[in-house]
Amino acid sequence: MCRLCLSRRTLLAVSPVLPLLATRPDKPVEPHLRLANAPPDRLTVALTFDACPGAFDWRIAEALVTGGIPATIFLTRLWLQRNPDGLAFLLSHRDLFAFENHGELHIPPVLGRGTIFGIPVAGDLETVRHEVTAGAAAIAAATAATPHWYRAAAGYYTPSVIPDIRTLGFGIGGYSLSADVGASLSAHSVARRMAGAANGDIIVAHINQPARPSGDGVVAGIKALLARGASFVRLDRLVPNDLAAV
Repeated sequence: MCRLCLSRRTLLAVSPVLPLLATRPDKPVEPHLRLANAPPDRLTVALTFDACPGAFDWRIAEALVTGGIPATIFLTRLWLQRNPDGLAFLLSHRDLFAFENHGELHIPPVLGRGTIFGIPVAGDLETVRHEVTAGAAAIAAATAATPHWYRAAAGYYTPSVIPDIRTLGFGIGGYSLSADVGASLSAHSVARRMAGAANGDIIVAHINQPARPSGDGVVAGIKALLARGASFVRLDRLVPNDLAAV
């Protein structure tokens, strides 16, 4: 695999559909990251999947294994507790899957009061720190792997907490292409979005919603990327000095 690194430029954007916390000037942001220095002659992407509280989407996992595709799985402690069979499957393919941190209870690391996409926010820095460190501890206990990336529940952060998360030893698991928008899109829409991925995209989708049609779209999108001759990288296989700083 050729050497890849993440771009030093982090793009921050606020979704127009996000219910912003009007009582705080420090508005939540959604970090966007891409792979830098991807070979120009071959499509190279990183597939990442969030295991939010929920079940296990065998459709996606089996498609990745069948295709021999490496991917990064962002795990929550709640998902780990509820899905021993899914965890066992992932662990049986450690050559393909990297395990990273999606938090303990899937709480957005956002200060103040309110919700993001219906999820109550952390509110204070102490809760943010606990969410991150307890999530990492649960992953280490379940997988014997030490996570080095953290991705927020719902993907949004209060900007002032990002440096604190970094001091805990985690890169911010941003992305450039949301394939399924929280597993809310149709199979056709998800497949189309993934099929159109650009070189260097970090793609996020969800592996915790087996009853939703979005999972079929992820499978179709994986096949479309393979048909384009794509190469796939895991976030943990990037050189540490090449990790993007927020």
